[in-house]
Amino acid sequence: MHQPIGVPSVETRGSWIVATVVLVVLALSFGAPWITIIALKMIAAEQGGLRSVPAFATALAWLGFGTGGIAMGYVAERVGVRATVITGAVMICIGLALSTGGATWQLYVGQGLFVGFLGVGGMNAPFYVYVSRWFDRRRGSALALISSGSYFAGAIWPPIFERAVAYAGWRQTMLYFGLIEVAVVVPLAAMFLRPPPELPPIGALGGTSTPYTAMGWPPNLVFAVMAAAGIFCCVPMAMPQAHLPAFCSDLGILASHGAAMLSVLLGTAFVSRQFWGWISDRMGGLDTVLAGSTCQIAAMSAFMFTQDEIGLFAVSAAFGLGFAGIIPAYILAIREFFPASQAYWRIPTFLFCSGSGMAIGGWLAGALYDHYGTYMRRPLPPGLSPTPSIWR
Repeated sequence: MHQPIGVPSVETRGSWIVATVVLVVLALSFGAPWITIIALKMIAAEQGGLRSVPAFATALAWLGFGTGGIAMGYVAERVGVRATVITGAVMICIGLALSTGGATWQLYVGQGLFVGFLGVGGMNAPFYVYVSRWFDRRRGSALALISSGSYFAGAIWPPIFERAVAYAGWRQTMLYFGLIEVAVVVPLAAMFLRPPPELPPIGALGGTSTPYTAMGWPPNLVFAVMAAAGIFCCVPMAMPQAHLPAFCSDLGILASHGAAMLSVLLGTAFVSRQFWGWISDRMGGLDTVLAGSTCQIAAMSAFMFTQDEIGLFAVSAAFGLGFAGIIPAYILAIREFFPASQAYWRIPTFLFCSGSGMAIGGWLAGALYDHYGTYMRRPLPPGLSPTPSIWR
């Protein structure tokens, strides 16, 4: 839809092979932070019962994804994405090993610096720029596919980690997963992540803007508004993802069911994101952002009125359906409104803002729990355990 008339397409069968490999790499790499989320209560028990400690470690990982994306996006532009991805896989392994040390600082540094900044940060944002250069006609669908890596990770890994943590402990789970990361990602990157084709020297898809304005406004002002919107949409987006297993456990729901509920949420997000990608190729990025945000508001509100297990499964699925298309649609909008030559810094900067929103949301929910002693809408009386009737 967006391909200019008379300009040959760069898309080939190889473009989709590259996108699929990128999806596999991200699905594995984004699995690393989920170990901390699944083992949140166990790690908190070793930290004086403070859930804000592992929640903050997860928040640091999200901040690392964003800040690392800016730095590593600059590096990838010069040395190639293959080098940053191979390095990132090794850093994730080191970070998981460091996180098992037992000290709070080791958990923070392992998750924030090694897993986040140097690990996934060297993959996620550079991949958006990299894959966008392999596509011009179905760029929205391709971006939706690779951006599903984090949700694919959330769909497949929580039940596996729940069993692994119960059987071997969270430390052994981290160590083994780090080794798997290196064993799988390094060969894939070496074999498939070759330089992308050269794109035509045009600033925007279909000529919808010029290098000097975006929608008739100063381009940096438009970008700043988009970045701010990305932060505030991701704060509520992060809360169910980071605390759903612990929340279910507080309600008396089995830990395995809580992990399955998280898988339903993110599995639904993975599937629906492909639909949102198809929509964005036809509606454009900005209209898709507005539609997805409306759906997220409705689904997030539903969590306030649901307390039983079946209801939470249904709301989790609806939540995954609603929010899934927002971030890749933002990336598509950036490619539509700004010159392609600026993608290497605008896309990572936006992902830093959205990652900051995810970090704030995940940490804020943990901090509120530590303050009130509950995820419920009203603080519970001292000595009283949370139950579905009190929650309502």
